[in-house]
This record gives sequence, structure tokens and C-alpha cells, in this order.
Amino acid sequence: MLDSELLGKVIKKALSCGGDYADVFVEWRKPTHIQLEGDKIERILSGVEQGVGIRVIYNGKTAYAFSNDLTEKTLIEVAETLSRAVKNNKVSHDIDLRKKKPETEFHIKLPPDSVPMERKIGLVKGANRVARGYDKRVKQVKVIYGDSVQRVQIATSEGNIAEDERIHTIGVVQVVAEENGVIQTGYEPHGGFIGFELFDEVSLEDAALKAAKRAVMMLMARKAPGGRMPVVISSEAGGTMIHEAIGHGLEADLAGQGLSKYTGKIGQQVASSLVTVIDDATLSGKRGSFRFDDEGTLAQKTILVKDGVLLGYMYDRLSAMRENVSSTGNGRRQSYQYRPIPRMTNTFIAPGSSSPEEVLKSTPKGIFVKKMGGGQVNTVTGDFVFDVQEGYLIEDGTIGEPVRGATLTGNGPEVLKSIDMVASDLGFSIGTCGKDAQGVPVSDAMPTIRIPEMVVGGEL
Repeated sequence: MLDSELLGKVIKKALSCGGDYADVFVEWRKPTHIQLEGDKIERILSGVEQGVGIRVIYNGKTAYAFSNDLTEKTLIEVAETLSRAVKNNKVSHDIDLRKKKPETEFHIKLPPDSVPMERKIGLVKGANRVARGYDKRVKQVKVIYGDSVQRVQIATSEGNIAEDERIHTIGVVQVVAEENGVIQTGYEPHGGFIGFELFDEVSLEDAALKAAKRAVMMLMARKAPGGRMPVVISSEAGGTMIHEAIGHGLEADLAGQGLSKYTGKIGQQVASSLVTVIDDATLSGKRGSFRFDDEGTLAQKTILVKDGVLLGYMYDRLSAMRENVSSTGNGRRQSYQYRPIPRMTNTFIAPGSSSPEEVLKSTPKGIFVKKMGGGQVNTVTGDFVFDVQEGYLIEDGTIGEPVRGATLTGNGPEVLKSIDMVASDLGFSIGTCGKDAQGVPVSDAMPTIRIPEMVVGGEL
């Protein structure tokens, strides 16, 4: 990390030709990645990465540059180069930097960088052994272990220095089963803002067994029926739908450019009165959590939709300046090589009052989604398509036989408005969200919900 005197010099130089705001983002990261495939360790990556990104905002525009050379000479040169992009009159900026205190704290029991590499490799090999030993129809197994220790320092022309240490650990198992030309996949990820103690809470071998069972079970499942029908999405399915169907559309850069179905709809009913949508970076152990965002704004809980009414968007500093509002702490970046943009953190539908059993029992027939697969959404129209990785028929209000090959097709705002039951449970899923060619760690969640009618792609 850099001392406050140097940070102040860099910011002052960056603003030497004018500008509305400047900041410096310093990053040190130590990642580890282990990948096993084909019964052997295919890849082990470990090392240290560090660098600095410098930004100037002027007239609603951004000038940005970065370097992996942290010497004073280089940083001053980079800042001077940036300053030339600003066409405002030269002004004087006195920078008095003061350290900000976080309002959120996270406790790591077992830092992953203190765990021997041999133990991590043994974890991966054990998961592979369990998955392959489950059934002879298991043909491929991929196991990934990853951890990252990231330290960041953000200094701003407003006079603040924010520092954060983020520790992430993940374990992922993907199993492919095949029989008579039918291929099915089971996928089970676990992780978060947590140390190696993750695997005391969630065994990677248990995850491997779960993925293998799902892949093999789906081989024997009948093809999903197609048509319009009720859909119950379990909390175990994770929050993929909420992430795609509304989450991206509430990021302020997309909404501000008219690239969202939710543009200009603050104060309007955009979902069922049973639906409240929250983005919360303060949740303990969740993959999208932090103490400060990548612009030095305190982590916070933001209620985006309350009782179906849109209250606001997720802002970074630039989009907030354009609309004369405060940042919601959603300015995030993949690394020092990228400028920050509005991104989700931990996004979810708040639990309701019904029990999961009530939701199922009150649905005579339809599709029960236990695990979602991948999906895509058009943020302008709100139209989406999602794969169902594990699904079942609903028969007389109970879970019936498994079905494979189902897809869910719909329009985000229309589906959210039609939700007529929201249960009291809540299940999180994790991922790395891609946007503008950069990925950031996120989690998302939903309670068990019922959509009374939805287009299910399958066999007619």
C-alpha cells in the first residue's frame, strides 16, 4: 500500500488541469487456482499481482489509466498524462487525506494463504474420487479450488482513504454423465467471503456426490413437457432469475442510458406487492460482500424494490454524479486495470410469509425447479431464457418424477408482477458476474416462489 503523502501528490497532479473528482485505487492480490480434470491436476496457478489505477472525472466523463509500477516517478507521470485529458481551467486542489473506518466487519477463521498447497490438492482429489466412484455412467469430472487474498486502498480527492482486505474461497464440482447418447450435467459450487473454514461447513466431497447424483438422475428423467404452466422455483435453485431478470436492469449506468426495462420507473409498481428486492454488501460470508466498494464508499444495504414499487437503482460514483444523488456503494471493478462501474453485490428477493410446503401444496400441477442452470436476458426488453438443471413435475401439490431439458422463457417485469406466493426460506447461489468485459464475485438468492403461468420449453 502507498503512504498518504504520495497518494495526495498523485491526486493533486491528476487534477492539475482541472476536473471534478479524482481517485487512486491500489491493489495487491494473491490468488490460487487448482483445476483437476481427466483424473489429473491440469493447472495450478499461484502468485502475486499488484498495481494502481488512477481516475479523473470531468464533465460527466472519465479519464483512466493504470500501472503495475508503484514508484513515485511513474505514478506522477501517469497522473500528469491523465490531467491533460481534462479541458477545464487550471485550479488548485489541497488534498488532506484521512482514513475512513469501516462500518462492517468480517472475521476469517482460517486464512487460505496459511493452508499448505498439498492440503488444497488433496481436497480436490478427494472430490474427484467421490464423484467418479458414484456411478459408472459418470464420464467426466472437473473440480476447481480457488482462493484469493486481496488488499485494496482507495484515496479520493474528497480527502478520504479507505482500506479493505477481501478473502474469498471457492470450491466447484462439475460432473458429466452419459448413457445411450444422453448427456446430463451436475454442477455444485460453494464459496464466499470466507477462509478455508468453508470446507468445515460444506464438504467438497459432499458437493461432488450431490453433483454426481444430479447428473445421473437426470439421465433417467423423462423429457420435460412444454407449454404454459405454473412454475415453483425452490430456494435451493438460487437467485439466478432475480440476478438476470431485474438485477442488471437496476444498475444505474444501464438505466441512465435507457438500456433497461426499468428506466424512468422509480415510484412505479414493477413487481408483485409480495416482492421486495435488496442488494446488500454487508452480509457476513457472502461472495459479493466487502467493507468498502472499489471507490471507497462504505458497504451498505440498498432496498431497490419494496412491496413491488421501484425505489431506486444501484449507483457508482460517476452515475451518481450524473444524477446528483449519492453512490449506493456499488462501484466495483475486476482489478486495478479496470475502471469501476455499477455492479450488484448480494442481490435477493426478501423472504415472504408462506412456508415452502404451502407454496407446493397449493399448486396442483406444473414444474418444480430445484436447480437453475445458465441463462441470458435482454436488459432493454426484459426478455429472458433460463435452463433448468434439475426439475420435477408437480403432481397434486407434491413433487413428482424428474424431468430434463426444461427451459424457462419469459419477460422479467411481467414474471415479477405475476408472482403470487413468496415463502419464508432463502437460498443463496454464487457466481462471477460478467459485464463490460470484467467479472466480479457476486451472490444472489430467492425464497421459494410461485409463478402462476410461465412458458416452459420442452416436449410438446
